[in-house]
Amino acid sequence: MFFQHVFDKSLAQSSYFIGCQATGEAIVIDAKRDIDTYLEIAQQNNLKITHITETHIHADFLCGSRELEAVTGARIYLSDEGGKDWQYEFKHIGLKDGDTIQVGNLTLNVLHTPGHTPESISFVLTDNPASNKPVMVFTGDFVFVGDIGRPDLLEKAAGIIGTKEIGAKQMYQSLQKFTSLPDYVQVWSAHGAGSACGKALGAVHCSTVGYEKIRNWAFQYNNKEQDFIDYLLADQPEPPKYFAMMKHLNKVNRRLLVVVPQQIKLTNSQFLSAYKKGLKIIDTRNKQEFAKAHLPGSINIQNNNALSTWAGWFLNYQEQFILIADDNCIEEITRKLMRIGLDNVYGYISNINDLNVELHQVNNIQLSEFSELIKKDNVQIVDVRALTEYNAAHIEKADHVFLGTIQNNLNKISRDKEVIIHCQAGDRSSTAYSILKSNGFHNIKNFSGGMKSWLESKKNTVSYSNHVCKLN
Repeated sequence: MFFQHVFDKSLAQSSYFIGCQATGEAIVIDAKRDIDTYLEIAQQNNLKITHITETHIHADFLCGSRELEAVTGARIYLSDEGGKDWQYEFKHIGLKDGDTIQVGNLTLNVLHTPGHTPESISFVLTDNPASNKPVMVFTGDFVFVGDIGRPDLLEKAAGIIGTKEIGAKQMYQSLQKFTSLPDYVQVWSAHGAGSACGKALGAVHCSTVGYEKIRNWAFQYNNKEQDFIDYLLADQPEPPKYFAMMKHLNKVNRRLLVVVPQQIKLTNSQFLSAYKKGLKIIDTRNKQEFAKAHLPGSINIQNNNALSTWAGWFLNYQEQFILIADDNCIEEITRKLMRIGLDNVYGYISNINDLNVELHQVNNIQLSEFSELIKKDNVQIVDVRALTEYNAAHIEKADHVFLGTIQNNLNKISRDKEVIIHCQAGDRSSTAYSILKSNGFHNIKNFSGGMKSWLESKKNTVSYSNHVCKLN
């Protein structure tokens, strides 16, 4: 048996390439959209992709199954569980609980494991030449290392009211199927730490059924279903705005993109013409470069592992946008964007210094200035971290406005007071600062050291009272 785990750090997303070396056949599970990765694996290992499958209709990335089908001619096997509202709307071979997929000498048995979504399935793999016992289970967003899938996404992201409690109950029942598997079976899920598909995903990619039964919180609620449901639904992170679009696009017929697009490098005149027409500018440079000089109105979304997520919060799927990016980073950025279906890139530029446009600087402040400013009455502190971070500990008098929803909550930020933005360590606050500036806020400062700097400076003088960081 050939096995390769493919991990996309930008979305903390896992896909799997599994092959039978005896027959040369292979299957890909939960493919990302830039499919050249799998084509290269197949070529390098003398395998042919003959089967393609998914664990469920994904919300956090645009699955590349249909792109892979178009290029390879492989057959797509997808869940037909969950009822009529949860059916894929394009041609596929349907799977029900108890069905099998045969890939050469390998067998994948289908388990219907609803909870995260109604149609969710898992695959139990048996390498028949080696043993008649199962060796791996591919759980999708059902069971993660240290956590389980969240059942609230359909309600929070897709707006399907009343589904989270039903999903939580289904999840409780599905876990019983998982515990019936042998303890030695390896667990491979669709996501790891950093994904918004759970609240406490582990950083290790692989586990075992036995280890999860001992260590995973979800298996500690025997005969306590309501307590399990209450804990599962509490404190889930805010789902990114783009999740609803992914749910839709992964279900229906859509435009395919079988190669990674090459972005157009704009001339200065082309860029300035589009800039003056109001096209959105996404500056992917690091926060230090952006702080030194940036174009008025541009949004700073750094090219790091969070680029896809924040781009999904602030870009819509109908508008064109322009990138500011280094030439040697543009392919990587394009891949990150196409993985969530953001294909409307008008073009990019790499140099903003010769455009004959007055550049702006970020008004960054350090800890000493921040410590003095917060003593004043005419100052508003705005914490843009996630609500769970804010609730765990925050600076006294700080207002919470989550970065992802800041565009819709501008009324919570004062245009009269001096506003100080901060996050944990400066990345998210740089984005927040740029969004506020683009919306006409002028009297704002960015405490770039953030909560990390604040806590480090107060280690011996901070008390935690009602989750608020106070000076003694």
